Amino acid sequence: MWETILSFHRLRDRRGSTVFGKWRKESRTRLNGEARLLSAVVPPRGYFPDFLTPAGEGAEPLGLDAGIEVLRDTPTDRIRGELALLTGQGAAGRRHTPGSLPEVLAEGRTEPLGRLISTLRAYHRAAVEPYWPHIRASVEADRALRGRALLDGGADELLATLPPMIRWRAPVLEADYPVDRELRLDGRGLLLQPSFFCRGTPVVYRDPGLPPVLVYPVTHPGAPASAEPGPWLGRLVGHTRSAVLRSIGNGCTTSELARRTGVSLASASQHACVLREAGLVRTLRHGSSVLHTLTPLGAALLRGGAPLAVP
Repeated sequence: MWETILSFHRLRDRRGSTVFGKWRKESRTRLNGEARLLSAVVPPRGYFPDFLTPAGEGAEPLGLDAGIEVLRDTPTDRIRGELALLTGQGAAGRRHTPGSLPEVLAEGRTEPLGRLISTLRAYHRAAVEPYWPHIRASVEADRALRGRALLDGGADELLATLPPMIRWRAPVLEADYPVDRELRLDGRGLLLQPSFFCRGTPVVYRDPGLPPVLVYPVTHPGAPASAEPGPWLGRLVGHTRSAVLRSIGNGCTTSELARRTGVSLASASQHACVLREAGLVRTLRHGSSVLHTLTPLGAALLRGGAPLAVP
């Protein structure tokens, strides 16, 4: 749900053409009026209603189907209150004409909400679903990087390695944000949610009573791409490279890869480079070293082409 809504911001944003330009062009050709309807509840920038990105139990992020069902059950009073921020009092500072989608949603009728849900599904199929393997690989690579930091130095190290727009100055986590805000956890946990389509600044719920979530941008080594094997796949032959791919597993540095496979540091680096070019491995910097993780395509290749498990 977060990626779907945030991608709609990127669709209307001309910045970041290196990462998002090709995706924008391809996605727009598949849209059929969804952008016009979603624009009524998701402004080009700034606040959008919290109910569009519902949290699960314990603030865990929800998949699309589960998130849609939670959205469908959103109380009318909450919908009305959050939409009020878009209809005159909100950050966007704009008003909607009578009969517009925010106005009829606020009335609590089921038909407009069903129309919004159908539009969200159609938009997701057009703009997010075709690129999901690449999006998921980007998020999983970031999670591996943060997990390594947590193991190396605990929560302090984890928070210190977040992107540069977020700064850990114990006991406060500071972040660049469009408006001045203060969110107190009061003993609640904080869910760190890396996002492919988040850009520039992190995102939090406007309602401080909701489970605390900090959505932040992942590092982008490249644009969204198909998960289909490319021409580099023909170079993936030989026992050594297969051993390198298996050794990467849930993530390892180049030095660890060399030790696990019994090859030199230069050889491990070269093998990882070929695997990365083939779309089987992602590489992110971790301090003075780099961390390699498998992409969904790399994991599927190790399983002999078995279907990818649903996360």
